[in-house]
Amino acid sequence: MDYASSAEMAKKWNVSQRRVAVFCKEGRVDGAILIGRMWMIPRDAIKPLDPRKIHKEDSDN
Repeated sequence: MDYASSAEMAKKWNVSQRRVAVFCKEGRVDGAILIGRMWMIPRDAIKPLDPRKIHKEDSDN
């Protein structure tokens, strides 16, 4: 399996490197592994949904 750093995935997913690390720490990125202090993420990993975002459709209930 081919891995990318959190910095590379941050660019690909258009989020901060810290947000990528939080996704990984929370177990929301399948196949992500921590090597020392660096997260390695499969290049084909799918960006998880950000729970901080509140969708207008969800709040209309």
